[in-house]
Amino acid sequence: MKLLVIGLGQCGGRIADRFVRLSKRAHAQRHIDIIADTFAVNTDVADLSGLRTIKSDYQHRILIGGQKANGHGVGKVSELGADIAREDSDKIIDAIRTAERFHETDAFFLIAGASGGTGSGAIGVLTQHLKERYIGKPIYNALILPFRQEETTEARTIYNTAVCLKSAYLMADAIFLVDNQRYVEKNSSIMNNMSAINARLVEPFYNLLCAGEETSQRYVGAKTLDAGDIIQTLAGWTIIGQGKSPTPPRGFFFKERRDFRSRMTETSRGAHAMDEALSELSLTCDPRDAGRALYLLTAPAKEMNMDIVKELGDNLKAMAPNALIRSGDYPRQKSALDVTVILSELNAVRKITNYFTQALDLIAMIKARQGLQYPGRKLEETFDDIPVLL
Repeated sequence: MKLLVIGLGQCGGRIADRFVRLSKRAHAQRHIDIIADTFAVNTDVADLSGLRTIKSDYQHRILIGGQKANGHGVGKVSELGADIAREDSDKIIDAIRTAERFHETDAFFLIAGASGGTGSGAIGVLTQHLKERYIGKPIYNALILPFRQEETTEARTIYNTAVCLKSAYLMADAIFLVDNQRYVEKNSSIMNNMSAINARLVEPFYNLLCAGEETSQRYVGAKTLDAGDIIQTLAGWTIIGQGKSPTPPRGFFFKERRDFRSRMTETSRGAHAMDEALSELSLTCDPRDAGRALYLLTAPAKEMNMDIVKELGDNLKAMAPNALIRSGDYPRQKSALDVTVILSELNAVRKITNYFTQALDLIAMIKARQGLQYPGRKLEETFDDIPVLL
């Protein structure tokens, strides 16, 4: 599957930067192109200058809001970020159309931090404009949720996140949710933490994108997981995870053991990788709420057998009994068995509901200060009270 990646704001730009590295790795190691092109969009010159691998020309690092932001960002005012994106949407789309492999794009992938200003405000607006321009082309969002300390100390963080989530949900075909807090290493520096988190966010996409672009016959799976399978799986709230289990070295004098203990060990490696993938999902959720799911097994060809595939399928079905499951195998790894899992069409995500609830409480408090009455209603009834940036 080939993605055209657009990073919005500081957070989105840095993660998009990581996707360029992922693409270069796929090209160097596997002679595969998985990214049609990558762009960074921002209102802040310094943030654009801090990127490492996205091309430095003005068509790939796109500065918007020159008059309103003066190159210094929008100060976490997502409404201003949305206005600027609306005014400069043609500038962004014109730059995107310059991509050499634009015609090969299977889907657009827009990334932003949900609590910021530029990315939070712009992602819903740009998604809307792309949907109107490229009818039938899937458009996916990845929203990075704030750290816990940001939620507890900055009321604007909660408000921006709720508004961004609602705006994206109304426009995008699927929204990957990523909880920053799940990947924090407390004894690591801020810069190292951010770099490590961004790398971990991007890594699960590697085999997933490569599997359907493989051209070498020896690496094409018996059941290929292609762009069509991924597109049919992704819908609404979505999370992704990856798990690995090491495989034993196979030297020149290796002789395959066929006793029941070795077969049991092989199967248990697959179960361990699946358990790790589910425990490392990008957001805590109840898998029983998923309407669709997908898993990809990547391992040396000799390490994959029907027992492992059956075990993985049974485990995921037990965890997500209501999901329509798609699967595939990819004989590419050398020394590890890798499982990538996607849970999609989640109908209840507690963390998202909490953002909406807190945002409504904040709106009620603001209206109370203004002397306006705010009648108490159920969350479903008050969802319309959260504004959108479209």
